[in-house]
Parts: sequence; structure tokens; C-alpha cells
Amino acid sequence: MLSPIFRDRAEAGRKLADALRDYAGRDDLVVLGLPRGGLPVAYEVARVLHAPLDVFVVRKLGVPGQEELAMGAIASGGTRVLNEDVVEMLDISDQIIERVTARERQELERRERLYRGELSSPKIEGRHVILIDDGLATGATMRAAVAGARHKAPSGITVAVPTAAREACAMLEPEADRVVCLATPEPFVAIGIWYADFRQLSDAEVRQLLISAERWRPPEGQDGGPR
Repeated sequence: MLSPIFRDRAEAGRKLADALRDYAGRDDLVVLGLPRGGLPVAYEVARVLHAPLDVFVVRKLGVPGQEELAMGAIASGGTRVLNEDVVEMLDISDQIIERVTARERQELERRERLYRGELSSPKIEGRHVILIDDGLATGATMRAAVAGARHKAPSGITVAVPTAAREACAMLEPEADRVVCLATPEPFVAIGIWYADFRQLSDAEVRQLLISAERWRPPEGQDGGPR
């Protein structure tokens, strides 16, 4: 029987922060959590590293009728990444891809407005970005996040997750500057089985984490560093 590795996302975030302590003290750092599940993990990392925290919205493009199977993903800024193997295997048409993309883009934009509200978005250009989620299964969502972040011209990108399928970590290594996967259990099966508490977060909880992390943002007009 498979046993959980982490009690919850907060504990996973603290353990992940320990693996990222070499970033502490940098004034060019920004931590971006993928909602919803990545935010509690990213919050703990940002707290330990005294780095600004923000949300980076990514939406999976689920196969119609098999929504848990990702045929790709879209990210903030309009970036789209397709899982060509799934698209070809299931012979998914361009029309279906565009229809699903349009629907998920509406939801992506809604969530960005909801999560951030009046909060300003931290500067990414010229800074080192740590992209965080609660785990990687196929890696499609994180691939879209990396591609989307690249468009904002960061100085570097680190992908960091508490647990992942080994293949997903390997797939991301050529695309990110550094990939940190704390645990790559075999068989991987699914992200949720490695957490004792894997409940879904509400939009309100995501928003509250971002508000709580405002104290780590630099004063207006300054780059990096804790307040």
C-alpha cells in the first residue's frame, strides 16, 4: 500500500523551501505559485526565502469526455503548449483544440482578476522566477507555465515541486534552468496520493494567501528584497 509523503501542502512547502535555501537573500527573486494547489506550497517557500509571491495562472486543456487527460495547457500571457502525443493518439481536431482553448482562456482571465484584484503584479523581467506547483503528473501544465514566464524575459527559471513523476521532471529539464523535484516515487499514480490532506482550495483561500504575502513585497519602485 502506498503511503503519503507529506501531511499537507504547507508541510510540503516547508520541505521544498529547505531545498531552495541557496536562493535566500537574493534581491532578484520572485516566487510564482500555480493555482490553486501550488499556492500553499509557494507561500511557504516565499516566506522562508523572503521573496515576493504572486500567482501564475495556468489552465489544463482537458480532452473532451476525459477531462483529467491533458492534451495541453495555456498560461498567463496567451501561451499555449500542446501534448502532441495525446493529440495524435486520439486524433483530436484543430476545431476541438480551439474550442477548449477559448473556454479555458475565459476561465484563466476570470481567475487572474479574482485572485489578484487590486494587487499589483511583481516585476518578472530580469529577475529569477521560481515556478511552484503541488506536484507534476504529465508536466503539461508546468510546461505552459515555463513557456509563459519566458515571454516576460526573466533572468532564469527554476521549477520546484514536492513530488512528481520522474518522466515529468526529465521532460522539464531542457526547458527550465533548474528543476527541483523532492520526491519521484515509483509507481507515481497521481499527485494526491502522496498527501494525507489533498483537499481542494477555494478561490478565496488563494486570494487570502496572496494578501498575506504582501508583507514580503518590496516597496513600490524598488526591486527585490524583503520589506
